[in-house]
Amino acid sequence: MEPVSSLQSICYKRGSLQLLDQRKLPLETIYLDIQDAADGWSAIRDMVVRGAPAIAIAAALSLAVEVFNLKAFNGTSDDAASFINKKLEYLVSSRPTAVNLSDAATKLKEVTSKAAATASEAQSIFQAYIEAAEIMLKDDVSSNKAIGSYGASFLQHQLKNSKRLSILTHCNTGSLATAGYGTALGVIRAVHTEGLLERAYCTETRPFNQGSRLTAFELVHDNIPATLIADSAAAALMKDGRVDAVIVGADRVAANGDTANKIGTYSLALCAMNHKIPFYVAAPLTSIDLSLTSGKEIVIEERSPKELTHSGGGLGEQVAASGISVWNPAFDVTPANLIAGIITEKGVITKMSSDAFDIKDFVQKVDQ
Repeated sequence: MEPVSSLQSICYKRGSLQLLDQRKLPLETIYLDIQDAADGWSAIRDMVVRGAPAIAIAAALSLAVEVFNLKAFNGTSDDAASFINKKLEYLVSSRPTAVNLSDAATKLKEVTSKAAATASEAQSIFQAYIEAAEIMLKDDVSSNKAIGSYGASFLQHQLKNSKRLSILTHCNTGSLATAGYGTALGVIRAVHTEGLLERAYCTETRPFNQGSRLTAFELVHDNIPATLIADSAAAALMKDGRVDAVIVGADRVAANGDTANKIGTYSLALCAMNHKIPFYVAAPLTSIDLSLTSGKEIVIEERSPKELTHSGGGLGEQVAASGISVWNPAFDVTPANLIAGIITEKGVITKMSSDAFDIKDFVQKVDQ
């Protein structure tokens, strides 16, 4: 099993899955055994694992472990495919906003359907599913590294007047939010590797403090020059001229470029626009949902009031007055007009002369 120093949120070998309990970081490093889809659902819902890419991989692998360890399955290949499909639908219900999870489920359903069309034994369906889930794990890491490479090269070209760049990011989009390396934080890693990074700034990202607990942890671990700021300090930091670019991740990107990401992202985009600082989204193509015409159609998850009324994202002592009403959306939607570019593993999506993204055209071209 991978040691914690590798910053792996997901430790997998066939038949066994452990997830790093990110609620305990950075003070404790505890891995939880995940034995089936029910364990996976709870781990995702309870924020043991978080980050859109990591959620998808953890869900897929939790079911892979379950079917690998099934003592017996009395049914046909079609029964096995139906069993897997129902489990995948259940896993998707754990967190509705991140499109990567539903995208992974759709692709895995296609794998099992194709296998069921030609196989006569249930075990063949389970084997096909396990192999497909394992490929997703491997592909996520290579995808993230490509995002980092494209992002670093793009930023160097776009911000050529700056010898070294200071980049602000929000929430956690690194190794802990993916199968490895990261998306927005992966770009920062790549910029640092190229010797172009002056400093990374990370917001605390209330109320669950993914920035102060997780992103800061990763930046310190990798010896990347970094500074933690309060969420409310971002505008002042930009006004002081200490930010060259803002890069965030995404849980779902609509066809027009509107992007759902951790609550507070929209505020950062507005601040960046006011200070004429480019604002970028870094996300794999699996985060793009072409079925949605705009961000108005994105379902925004609302989480427990306790995350606001108690310290430690709801895990500590009460800090708010008893009886107060709470509104706690997990995400907000940043309109496409505030986004300068979307960095993917296939290149950077930029705006056309009409000042709008043509994401569908980009996706179709890279899929050819």
